[in-house]
Amino acid sequence: MEQSYKILISDGVGEIVEKKSRFIATVRRCETEDEAVSFIEEMKKKNWNATHNCSAFVIGSRAELTRCSDDGEPSGTAGRPMLEVLLNEGIRNVVVVVTRYFGGTLLGTGGLVRAYTQAVKEGLSKCEVGVMRYGCELEVTVDYVGIGKILYLLGQKGIEPKDSSYLDMVTLRLMIPEEMQESLCKEIVEATNGKVTITVVQKCYYVEKERGNR
Repeated sequence: MEQSYKILISDGVGEIVEKKSRFIATVRRCETEDEAVSFIEEMKKKNWNATHNCSAFVIGSRAELTRCSDDGEPSGTAGRPMLEVLLNEGIRNVVVVVTRYFGGTLLGTGGLVRAYTQAVKEGLSKCEVGVMRYGCELEVTVDYVGIGKILYLLGQKGIEPKDSSYLDMVTLRLMIPEEMQESLCKEIVEATNGKVTITVVQKCYYVEKERGNR
């Protein structure tokens, strides 16, 4: 079975203030290392007058590539904690830059770790996150007698058709997790007494919004 993982549906920016130091986390989706590096450089140029622009990114469905940078902060107090947040959240193909404007008070190593960690969490809270699942696209064709039963069944399972066509027959397009294919097809056939045609269109990854996302 292919592995599911989280991705960003929309980017976000979050900010915290710790002892007058501002920590601004800018989070963006990226598909390659080059994209991530380019974004980090873009943020450094944009915020050239900041004290630090620390960064971290995760590329690949299994986090095959990870990088982080303290950008002048004490070793291990910024980049690594930022990266740990991304990994612990299970988000892939993502880059974050935390821009710090020094407020005049030293935070100490523990304070820095907490501040950079919290800043990334705040940035992520402003993003919309989805789950990239490996699934199956089905085409379901049924008569007008059976469509009500199918829609009721789908509603019970929280499945919303991605497309529908009402002509001589009703045709629905469904995208479901791969592990649901066998059981759902069986239930559809039983609900319609076999008066239905189910075709597997393709198997592919698709994005499912996380519940509770804005």
